[in-house]
Amino acid sequence: MTDWEVVMGIIGWIVLGLIAGAIAKAILPGTQGGGWLITLVLGVVGALVGGFIGSALFGIGLEEFWSIQTWLVAIAGSIVVLLIYGLLTRGSRRA
Repeated sequence: MTDWEVVMGIIGWIVLGLIAGAIAKAILPGTQGGGWLITLVLGVVGALVGGFIGSALFGIGLEEFWSIQTWLVAIAGSIVVLLIYGLLTRGSRRA
């Protein structure tokens, strides 16, 4: 694998996480602090968490960019991370 392929792979997974975060926010609307920027960053983290949990528990993970399995795992991970973030920041919002 060349350096260019590695860089493009990383960019691809960042894009996947950004989109997964946006979809997770649409599925789980709420009053989480931080707005869309934090939601998108949490989507990237969630995609990685989803891939880790999916491979550890079910033997599925982040495979190919266009695989439905990859997208479902990334979105599920993003929802989990968004829920946890919402619980952690619940008391820190200003009235």
